[in-house]
Amino acid sequence: MSQTIDQAGAGGAGGGAPEHGLKRVMGRKLLLLFIVGDILGTGVYALTGQVAGEVGGAAWAPFLIAFAVATLTAFSYLELVTKYPQAAGAALYTHKAFGIHFVTFIIAFMVMSSGITSASTASNAFAGFLSDGFGLGLEPGGTGRIAIALGFMTLVALVNFRGVGESVKANVVLTLVELSGLLLVIFIGLWGMTQGRADFSRVVVFESPDDKGVFLAVTAATTLAFFAMVGFEDSVNMAEECRNPVKDFPRTMLTGLSITGLIYVLVAITAVALVPVGDLTDETKGSALTQAVAAGAPGLPFDTIFPFIGMFAVANSALINMLMASRLLYGLANQGVLPRSFGKVHRTRRTPWVSIVVTTLISFGLIVYVVRASGTEAGTNAVSLLGGTTSLLLLVVFAIVNVALLVLRRKPVQHEHFRTKAWVALLGAVTCAYLAGPWARSEAQQEQYVIAGGLVAVGVVLSFATWLYNRTVRHEPTEFEHVEDLDVDKPQAGYPKR
Repeated sequence: MSQTIDQAGAGGAGGGAPEHGLKRVMGRKLLLLFIVGDILGTGVYALTGQVAGEVGGAAWAPFLIAFAVATLTAFSYLELVTKYPQAAGAALYTHKAFGIHFVTFIIAFMVMSSGITSASTASNAFAGFLSDGFGLGLEPGGTGRIAIALGFMTLVALVNFRGVGESVKANVVLTLVELSGLLLVIFIGLWGMTQGRADFSRVVVFESPDDKGVFLAVTAATTLAFFAMVGFEDSVNMAEECRNPVKDFPRTMLTGLSITGLIYVLVAITAVALVPVGDLTDETKGSALTQAVAAGAPGLPFDTIFPFIGMFAVANSALINMLMASRLLYGLANQGVLPRSFGKVHRTRRTPWVSIVVTTLISFGLIVYVVRASGTEAGTNAVSLLGGTTSLLLLVVFAIVNVALLVLRRKPVQHEHFRTKAWVALLGAVTCAYLAGPWARSEAQQEQYVIAGGLVAVGVVLSFATWLYNRTVRHEPTEFEHVEDLDVDKPQAGYPKR
């Protein structure tokens, strides 16, 4: 298997595509819009208030640190994607570095699980924005919001089943809509400042609800804010569809990260300056950014429009992530490392209907579980738990990717590619591993390990059942058949690949 992968590894490094490759249509501008659009969305819309609850007015600091940590790992991804410009991402890099089937499987399954938890976070955020937009006044975490979140996820599954042919033009439109909502908050903050409604002295005030030290409180908030910075890693799955990935990726990915990092920091500063932290963390008064818009421009109808922009943004995030999760489960089934039945395709719709049903049911369980687990706080920690679990899963993946880069330094390729400093990859591995540890989380956030562990356990059980069936019935080995094809149907690229 390794020989097959290595033979394909260097193909398509330049502008031309191999005969079996995907069509190269993406230039720098469209790639930049894709990266920005993939990072923007649920994170900052749903978690700004939660981050402020951990550190008070200094809510911008965790977003800035999360940006720095993400950038370290981005450098490793840049070397790997220009060295191996294929679509399989972290699974491919892990396999090339270690060649251990189980490790490759766990990484692929964790990426899939991160998509499900991210989509579940989006469904909770959607329910909150819907309640704000239509003035329903539904209690956070109550039965009404749970019903809306589950109904929304069902709608996503139906759209997923019907088949979504994402186009580059649609991706541009969605990105601009998401961006407009965040720019709206920033501009209203500037307007509020000129009208004397903003108190920027609050942005340097540190407050911890549990009397934790500054370092531990900021670390806990950073693990939460990191959820807002994920998404850039999905762009590596577009390598086979970029006109010149070796040349375009480095500048474009770093530019996209810088744009989104700046927007997140400005949004956090604006929200805290316009609304007291105690109100931002109180979901009964509406989502944090909705409150910021209402406080900055009370005489304008932006506070009425904003929840609908938020709904659109998180809906797009949920659909993209559930598309990814179902297609990745489908890919794992076709690789022969999960039950083949998960790879069944509907006869007329040509969509992986079994994988769609399975991933949707898992998301249902997550939504209900986190709300009930929030206990007396009536579900206010639900978004925090799901977003934190997404961050936890990806931090582990990122730590391994950084280590994989150091290992793959011993395996040169023939074409030129981006090179990062070894110390950058090492620092990226250390920081990601540190943020993935229990010491980097508050007591309330420890439940993220239960959710993440449960998801990975599902994958291990399914993998073991597949191994047992292959060994006793089919008398075949259980291994990845073509790991380089694992993510070829990943939909984030924005248009059909087959």
